[in-house]
Amino acid sequence: MLLQKNPTGRKMAFNGTWKIDRNENYEKFMEAMGVNMMKRKLGAHDNLKITFQQDGKKFTLKESSNFRTIDIEFTLGVDFEYSLADGTELTGSWNLEGNKLVGTFTRKDNGKVLKANREIIGDELVQTYIYEGVEAKRIFKRA
Repeated sequence: MLLQKNPTGRKMAFNGTWKIDRNENYEKFMEAMGVNMMKRKLGAHDNLKITFQQDGKKFTLKESSNFRTIDIEFTLGVDFEYSLADGTELTGSWNLEGNKLVGTFTRKDNGKVLKANREIIGDELVQTYIYEGVEAKRIFKRA
């Protein structure tokens, strides 16, 4: 696999398009988040695809699923606003810790914290969520 390097010399392993392969404990996570049963069932089979483009500290993502397609831009360490597919609004930021993207987001409706990590393990992108003690993983393969 060919990896580009950003101006600081760090490898940009996230770049490219990733398609959901499987979930671990995702429905329980969505339940903890307050997502209703119908949306949980649909969300577990959303065919999510994420395209990453990193330019130094700036990331541009395109998330497309059965339900929506959105473009997201963020800069490492800078707070931004984001809405989940179920409409839950968050504010927070991503940081790079080693080769892992680490996000901390606060729900606008109840002030509770959602933690998220994205890392490349082998040939997979593993996205881990932790909310109210419930951990879930979404595992992606390169498209």
